[in-house]
Amino acid sequence: MVQRPRGTRDFTPEVMNRRLAFEQLLEKTARRSGFNRVQTPIFESLDLFTAKSGQGVISQLYAFEDKGARPLTLRPELTAPVMRMVAEEMRNDTKPLRLSYFGQCYRYEEFKKGRYREFFQYGVELVGASGPLAEAEVIALAISMLDACGLKDWQIRIGHVGILKDALSGLGLSSETPEGANEPPIASAMRFLDKGDDKGLVELLEANGIAGQNAAPLRALADLEGGAETLGPAREILSSLDGVSLDALDELQVTLDSVAALAPAPPSLAVDLTVARGLDYYTGMVFEVIVPSMGGEGQVLGGGSYKLLHLFGLPDLDPCCGFGLGFDRVLLALEAQAAAENRSEVVPGELDDMSLIACIPFNIDVSQVLPLVGELRAKGQRVELELRGRKIGKAMNWANGIG
Repeated sequence: MVQRPRGTRDFTPEVMNRRLAFEQLLEKTARRSGFNRVQTPIFESLDLFTAKSGQGVISQLYAFEDKGARPLTLRPELTAPVMRMVAEEMRNDTKPLRLSYFGQCYRYEEFKKGRYREFFQYGVELVGASGPLAEAEVIALAISMLDACGLKDWQIRIGHVGILKDALSGLGLSSETPEGANEPPIASAMRFLDKGDDKGLVELLEANGIAGQNAAPLRALADLEGGAETLGPAREILSSLDGVSLDALDELQVTLDSVAALAPAPPSLAVDLTVARGLDYYTGMVFEVIVPSMGGEGQVLGGGSYKLLHLFGLPDLDPCCGFGLGFDRVLLALEAQAAAENRSEVVPGELDDMSLIACIPFNIDVSQVLPLVGELRAKGQRVELELRGRKIGKAMNWANGIG
């Protein structure tokens, strides 16, 4: 018997009702902030993703050649395809563009609960506007979406890659990739800080002619915990380093103040200056949403400010800002939450409030029944016609079975 491919899923009607309700809730929330839906192909040119995606993403591509020997791949994420579409179809449209999207993505990675090879992503991109207010609009929308779906006990972590990059650059680390290396020294340092690898950080600094003792203030910066109040200590640490600009820190302060005015208060907000994200094109504010109860699969949303449109000949529109929401992971979190609270409704609006009329013709001439069925459906009623000629008892069991 042929079975579905590993890492994919089938969705029954009950599950699809939930997924459709969730998608519609997200889209309704996005439209309230002026975002409009777009759609791109499931497969794209391979070059679209090898140009700026991280090595981890490239190694997971479902790449192939078509019959014309053109290198293609199933899309592993949706930001790059949307940027490609902006360059091809929307470069002359009024800016800024507020775009939303939803669809399947594909990555060949370890398959387990919450991590699939075919997964679904909802996201938004704000194109043609940059700075703290644009970033606040995007973060506020993410918070509003999670608030609207009723998710509880989640944490949003907000940082700014420019803060650490400026500090590392001020110490003398290069942003250029050395010959034979996989990434620039600055990227390596940020990765060590993100993972808490102090030994690796010291070795990296010393390999680049920088005293290992400089790792201490960087670690102090990375270890700061709390909300917006942590920006004060961060300013003191950065001021102690020679040649380090405070502009990125000032921008983050404005972003946080604007988010507080635009969005409902999240369950937990933390400033985390080590949030680096998994793609190479982030340049400014970055943020993640974590659901701690989900363990290793707890990151359900992430995004930030990035430069990508210069690759398509539109440098004037960089940077952009957006996020991707892990549709499947948020649903898993909502399902676990509903189970713990003994609720049948997982997503608000999931349970169909449209009554169902079961039409059983029995021995009546169907030519007399069908016009009634058609009229009821035309008036917005949900009507199912019994099609198998069951006797009364079995027909009533069928009617009970369909709800």
